[in-house]
Amino acid sequence: MIKLPDLEAWAIFAKVVEMGSFAKAADELGLSQATVSKAITRLESRVKTTLLHRTSRKMSLTESGRGALERAARILDEGEAVELEVAAQSANPHGLIRLAAPMSFGISHLAPLLPDFMASYPDIALEVDFGDEIIDVIEHRIDIALRISSLADSTLLARRMCAVRLLLVGSPEYLDRHGRPEHPRELSGHRAFFYTNSHLGDAWRFEHRRLGAFAISVPAPLRVNNAEALMPVLLAGQGLALQPEFICWAELQSGRLEQVLPEWVSPPIALHIVTPPHRARPMRVQLLIDYLAHCFANAPWAQKTPVGKRRAR
Repeated sequence: MIKLPDLEAWAIFAKVVEMGSFAKAADELGLSQATVSKAITRLESRVKTTLLHRTSRKMSLTESGRGALERAARILDEGEAVELEVAAQSANPHGLIRLAAPMSFGISHLAPLLPDFMASYPDIALEVDFGDEIIDVIEHRIDIALRISSLADSTLLARRMCAVRLLLVGSPEYLDRHGRPEHPRELSGHRAFFYTNSHLGDAWRFEHRRLGAFAISVPAPLRVNNAEALMPVLLAGQGLALQPEFICWAELQSGRLEQVLPEWVSPPIALHIVTPPHRARPMRVQLLIDYLAHCFANAPWAQKTPVGKRRAR
């Protein structure tokens, strides 16, 4: 088995020669003199030759030590340089971040957050991929992906941002004409619009705190792969749809849409930030993750407040 080179010991060796003594090198490096001495002994044992002659009065390089000194000094210099560079980047984050986000959510809720982040960190560049398909973050070199789902187990790292409620909604005009159901079984007489990428499949599923669970399939004259595309037909009073609250929140607040069966809850999903499996992240990526987490946790549609107006019967 090939062993990694003992870079720490080589750096200590270079510092000992630079300072002219073990004691001074130990002070400079913030190490004990015993640690410095053991590093040199370990190094000499590894290369099977003496690098330093040391007596109680003086220290000098052997021929082998003189031959190794230039490269050892380079190891020390490179190590110090990379630490300074990384520290400087942490103080002034810069570089490219690649993001992926669902189309509707990304355009309506992610994009408006980007100007403030970019103003705070002008040296960070962003490249955003909007799309509803699940892309491989490793293959596409994505730093951060937003996923709205009941997240499946994977090797990716996921941070839950907030719950996303799925609400059955329709226009007040539609409900005035066709009635307001009080139990999911009454939905069989209604028109349904479906989002085809839903984890619920072709059935609507609901749970009631006292009455238990209920699932029903409803005729669907319109199916789409982007939930925002259902908003025009809903607002036109042509049927009902199960929508993420972030898509219909404003219309619920204004009264243009109304929640149907408010006491029946559809299985919730959540907004996650997903990152590749390696845990070491550049500071710029962590800054964006923390910023988005704060913004999404405080989004109005993520709060546990009344969903919206409901017309009196």
